[in-house]
Amino acid sequence: MQVILLERVAKLGQMGETVRVKDGFARNFLLPQGKALRATKANLARFEEQRAQLEARNLERRGEAEKVGETLNGQAFVLIRQAGETGVLYGSVSSRDIAEALTEGGFSVARQQIGLDSPLKNLGLHEVAVHLHPEVEVSVTVNIARSPEEAERQARGEDAIVREETSLDDLGLEVGAALADAGDDVEL
Repeated sequence: MQVILLERVAKLGQMGETVRVKDGFARNFLLPQGKALRATKANLARFEEQRAQLEARNLERRGEAEKVGETLNGQAFVLIRQAGETGVLYGSVSSRDIAEALTEGGFSVARQQIGLDSPLKNLGLHEVAVHLHPEVEVSVTVNIARSPEEAERQARGEDAIVREETSLDDLGLEVGAALADAGDDVEL
């Protein structure tokens, strides 16, 4: 299906371009969200009449997104989750969780704007892209930890997944001490 793009669409084209897309993509995404019009003579004439208004609206939205992006870029958000000793989460952190954390932090962000390919399943610091506008993308840090104290340690650069390892020498001394305490009751 041929469509006229009403705004920039990533990996597809710029505003005003006529592109060929699959029918389902046009019917289910581009047309309902107002990102494109069917490429007919009437729609092409209507687009040319409204082109100046569309470009002005796009510039305004982009300016607003850049203002928000300046304050949002580089921010860190802490998410507290339960995890095992190896640092693997019992659940996962999805784009919805990150959008909620950003909203609680004072930024109005929808989950569709979070650029997360797959859910986060480990403790630690994760860089996540936020698409505020088709032409404005910023990066935030998501700090996933088991507690606020652990989040602070991770933010300082410490490894939160440090296990106490007992050396064989320590085990030998402990066994020897236990045998000595048992006295003569233990036969070897």
